[in-house]
Amino acid sequence: MNHKGLRREKIKYRVRKKISGTAQKPRLSVFRSNSNIYTQLIDDTTGTTLVAASSKEKNILAQKGTKSEKSKLVGNAIAQKATALGIKTCVFDRSGYLYHGRIKAVAEGAREGGLQF
Repeated sequence: MNHKGLRREKIKYRVRKKISGTAQKPRLSVFRSNSNIYTQLIDDTTGTTLVAASSKEKNILAQKGTKSEKSKLVGNAIAQKATALGIKTCVFDRSGYLYHGRIKAVAEGAREGGLQF
């Protein structure tokens, strides 16, 4: 693993020591690859994923736009799925990424969709 990857992993573990999700207030985890973005609402007490959304879903894949614009759609999609399950609040886990660009777009999209964190 390169220097950047190690740095991100260290930040990720440091943050994960402090935050965890419950069934009422799950953890919104974000993973960013070079071409796609993936989000999950995780209940850490049971270790289960409650809801997931990614930029590979058909309705988001069909949209035209930049990766940041698609990230905002992913955030909105996970918020819609969460509200369907009755989840209104969550804890945002940026997974060691800087709160900038696509990660920020996911957070803004989730907030616009109705999630609070």
